[in-house]
Amino acid sequence: MNYIKTVNWLFNQLPVYQRDGFFKYKLDLSSIKSVCKSLDNPQNNFKSIHIAGTNGKGSTSHMLASILYEAGYKVGLYTSPHLKDFRERIRINGKKIDKDFVVSFVKNQFDYFNQNNISFFEMTVAMAFDYFSKSKVDIAIIETGLGGRLDATNIIIPELCVITNIGLDHKEFLGNNIFDIAKEKAGIIKKEVPVVISEYQDEVYGIFKEKAFELNSQIYSLEKDNLNDYKTDLNGLFQKKNINCVVKSLSLLKDFIITNKNIKEGLLKVVKNTGLRGRWEMINQCPKTILDIGHNIEAFRLNIEELNKTSYNKLRIVIGFVQGKNFKKILNLFPKDAFFYFCQPKINRALNVKEVFNYSNEIGLNSKSFLSVKTAYEICLNESSKDDLIFICGSSFVVSEIISNQIKN
Repeated sequence: MNYIKTVNWLFNQLPVYQRDGFFKYKLDLSSIKSVCKSLDNPQNNFKSIHIAGTNGKGSTSHMLASILYEAGYKVGLYTSPHLKDFRERIRINGKKIDKDFVVSFVKNQFDYFNQNNISFFEMTVAMAFDYFSKSKVDIAIIETGLGGRLDATNIIIPELCVITNIGLDHKEFLGNNIFDIAKEKAGIIKKEVPVVISEYQDEVYGIFKEKAFELNSQIYSLEKDNLNDYKTDLNGLFQKKNINCVVKSLSLLKDFIITNKNIKEGLLKVVKNTGLRGRWEMINQCPKTILDIGHNIEAFRLNIEELNKTSYNKLRIVIGFVQGKNFKKILNLFPKDAFFYFCQPKINRALNVKEVFNYSNEIGLNSKSFLSVKTAYEICLNESSKDDLIFICGSSFVVSEIISNQIKN
């Protein structure tokens, strides 16, 4: 198989939650352990930082990778999902995994994957671990995909654990309330491994504290007012919380020399050093056009706070959802005088745009509906004046289509 056929097989051979809207949340880690055992446990050959949370873990992961790179280390970075290319998930010093490695890894493990019903995410995690091991990285930043306790990444023994924040996302897998979700995220805490809680939340902090005490792990919780003066090239005032978490996390790393200059340079070069996209990213200046992959209530609240601080003539929102999202609550957060361009991303689990459009009419929103993201954006651009603000959001799949078919104005 060539690279394209290999990636197509990865996505289509086995059920993938991101694609089809169904997912068997495995009740143990036996499959990923068996895969990695067959590879001689590559996850044991490099140091790592493990990151979980509802929002902010992607930005935090990329900030850490950028700073460690500036400090002269060879840094692996494993994140999900990707926006354009599968290889975005696995990087070393910002460079995507080699296509040849992806092809050879799948070819060599093909029979094992098929015979043992290994999931897409388990394959990808094992690939990342094997790549980082063979590339001899100094440290890898490993972001969980879903939850923590039963996430396929949760077989590493990291130098440090980080939990960004807890919100009501993926309730169908992690629990119907914030307490159950917090317990799943707390599952990444390891024996005698320090853990940083980047956002103190009174209702769930006790869960983390109890777990850390049980495992004799030092816990560090950061308050909102404990912010620093560092700046980053990532937009949005909410990045201050992530910066605070990153700085504290780096101070706890043993055997790594990281200077204040490294931190400053790394934070200002996150996009350049890691290729991060889709976090309050401006893709046009006239009209000002911003996109963000945030897709849950907490993320939308932060985004709307940012919108309220931005000057514009008319707010125009290109938005589409996937099934399972509480789009009614989300739409009620937005300013009522905004104009909405509802769209439907090209995936099987896209929420029917008619359902969203009909609800928008019920609550009196000004809106139009389109069957494609591209058309919605084109019409929005045509109807916008130079002083308007276009905000593209709702799903990483919507943002991915905009980035892949970016229309210059």
